[in-house]
Amino acid sequence: MSTIVLQLITAFLGSLGFSLLFHLRKQLLLPASIGGLLCWGIYLIGTHYYEGVFVPCLLASASAALYAEILARIKKAPATLFLVPAVVPAIPGSTLYYAMSNAVQGEWDIARSYGYLTIQYALAIAGGISLVWAMSVMLQNVNKQK
Repeated sequence: MSTIVLQLITAFLGSLGFSLLFHLRKQLLLPASIGGLLCWGIYLIGTHYYEGVFVPCLLASASAALYAEILARIKKAPATLFLVPAVVPAIPGSTLYYAMSNAVQGEWDIARSYGYLTIQYALAIAGGISLVWAMSVMLQNVNKQK
């Protein structure tokens, strides 16, 4: 249980650091950082119900995109200000590092395995965001027609 709490805290702090790095306005720092905590929390919950990384990461990135869209309307700011910090915890930095490191060392089987995981993470992040944005655009079009 303590490792889960630690992971959620570091997800929050990682999102906060990324928000600070890109000079997000002070009043948006906390909501953007909470998005990272939410994203990683959904990922952790997803890993209990699904094997692999694709579905949990897809659910996490979709929830981050939904959170960003909701906050964008509440705070009257672009959704990307909330989305980018929210998905930072899901970025597959370690798997990409290990894929490249093993490729340089000539360990092609290990590199391929890590590369495959990296691609799954990347596709899941892109897919989750795309699903939410597509639904958001469709809802906006329906509301315009009314």
